[in-house]
Amino acid sequence: METKTIRINNEQETASFGYELGRKVQPGTVIALIGDLGTGKTTLTKAIARGLGIHELITSPTFNIVKEYRSGRLPLFHFDVYRIGDVDEMFEIGYEEYFFGEGVCVVEWADIIEEIIPEDALVIRIGYGPTEGERIYEIEQA
Repeated sequence: METKTIRINNEQETASFGYELGRKVQPGTVIALIGDLGTGKTTLTKAIARGLGIHELITSPTFNIVKEYRSGRLPLFHFDVYRIGDVDEMFEIGYEEYFFGEGVCVVEWADIIEEIIPEDALVIRIGYGPTEGERIYEIEQA
């Protein structure tokens, strides 16, 4: 597995990184976001959506588990699994149709369900940097 570390200095760099990622992703891509509360997982997801050509308002699906956006070049399935009590809840919502379908899945709090995250997922671990607003992205891809 290859790991790359990049420093994101501010929200504008988050927006640029996410936009470029959204432009490049292919059908069936799963992006697993891992990071503490407030590290910018939803902000990054919004930028990925823009890169996919989605202009709808992207909000965290905390109480829905998944929200679907179909107005871009590929569908975006935005998961927030923070409130998942058991990985079986993912089976109940039919996660496999999302993960192994023709859209792009972004999963916030992916470490909670790591046992079902596909091996070829793009994993982005987001940590706080040493200065305010700075983030460190550790990016892993098989």
